[in-house]
Amino acid sequence: MAKGLTSNIDMTVGTPWKQIVKFTLPMLIGNIAQQLYSTVDTIVVGNYASNGDDCIAAVGSALPILNMLLVLFIGISAGASVMVAQYFGAKNRKALSYTIGNCLTATAVASVALILIAAPFIRQILVFLNTPPEILQWCYEYLMISLIGIAGMAYYNILSGILRGLGDSVSALVYLLIATAINIVLDIWFVAGFKMDVAGVALATVIAQFISSILCLIKLARMKQHFDFGAKYLKPKSHYIKTLIKLGLPSGLTQAIISSAMITVQALTNQFGEQFIAANVIIMRVDGFAMMPNFSFGMALTTYAGQNVGAGRYDRVIKGAKQGMLMAVACSTIITTAILFFGKYLMGVFTETTELVELASSLMMILAVGYIAMAVTQSLSGIMRGAGDTLTPMWISLITTVIVRVPLAYGISYLTTTPELPIGRKECIQISLLCSWVMGAILTAIFYRIGGWKKKGIKQL
Repeated sequence: MAKGLTSNIDMTVGTPWKQIVKFTLPMLIGNIAQQLYSTVDTIVVGNYASNGDDCIAAVGSALPILNMLLVLFIGISAGASVMVAQYFGAKNRKALSYTIGNCLTATAVASVALILIAAPFIRQILVFLNTPPEILQWCYEYLMISLIGIAGMAYYNILSGILRGLGDSVSALVYLLIATAINIVLDIWFVAGFKMDVAGVALATVIAQFISSILCLIKLARMKQHFDFGAKYLKPKSHYIKTLIKLGLPSGLTQAIISSAMITVQALTNQFGEQFIAANVIIMRVDGFAMMPNFSFGMALTTYAGQNVGAGRYDRVIKGAKQGMLMAVACSTIITTAILFFGKYLMGVFTETTELVELASSLMMILAVGYIAMAVTQSLSGIMRGAGDTLTPMWISLITTVIVRVPLAYGISYLTTTPELPIGRKECIQISLLCSWVMGAILTAIFYRIGGWKKKGIKQL
């Protein structure tokens, strides 16, 4: 790769929106590529597995549980990104070196602990969530293979977060594109060739993510101009571990809250049957792509805020927040328009079952406008996290999921129950999600304006 492409971006200088766009574009492509992992899984099992629609439902039922298993690493990754960005902005080489080393150690310990704790209970969890018997074994196989290979997923997310904190969003993209290509080939080989069904797509994803994590590690080991990379930095240091927990725990809890809500709602979703589960999986795949600009701008603004807070440039933080949010809203408006006009064609990519396409497209229409609200939430939350305030986004997620989404989903289901609809209207899932997105945008904007995040910069050593 050309050196210029993989050089670090110093966001404390230059025009804010230009720096944000320069950093966001590679990350957006990378997020799209990462979304291809699960999308290709769905397309392959839908077209080549022995029972395509049921296999789609199995993958969909397993994903909320898998996301819950990953919350530890999401927390470590979030804390690492903020610490690396602020220490990089402050040009603090020693603190940067210990932060990266301690993150690698924490990830190894968490990976082993998670396998030992979670593996014995996977099947019981699936039964507790009313997983249909027809897909339970497939769900179990998918989750067990993913759990055994959890270190690959964990290290890629954390190492790519460190690279982003250093201002390098291109290297992780290149490695992810390589892994995505491998994943697609292995998906087809395992499912269409070896007839491994759901187990095949899980195994393909694990192998591909191990490769991407190894490539990220090699890249970091070569970045000696910014930090020192050696065995002594792997030894846990109390200040860095405490700061990592302080910054990462709220983000991990945020994801845990979201995942818990998804699991709780999944139990309701499962009651509507295999076809509705499959329709929701298809919606999630399209939703994943629709959310990519929002997530990308959010992560870019986290790095942007982190570097500028580390350098003491709060004036640039505020200016960049406004410009970044406007760009995110513009992108989401375009995506919403596309979904409204072409939603049915997008659903048809995943299955040829007409009833499934009709159901998925009608439900997707409910969510479409919500992507604009999420642009506001992700952008301003990214600024707050980068400044070191990871607690406020956590509380907002707690309110919008536990107090708004879950009760609303079950409430609508209960209130719309009839003899013909014994569980209520299926639209309850999407309506509750849309309401939680809108509430999240309103609360995030309010707390951003209050400005408590300006006092959360981490202590420099």
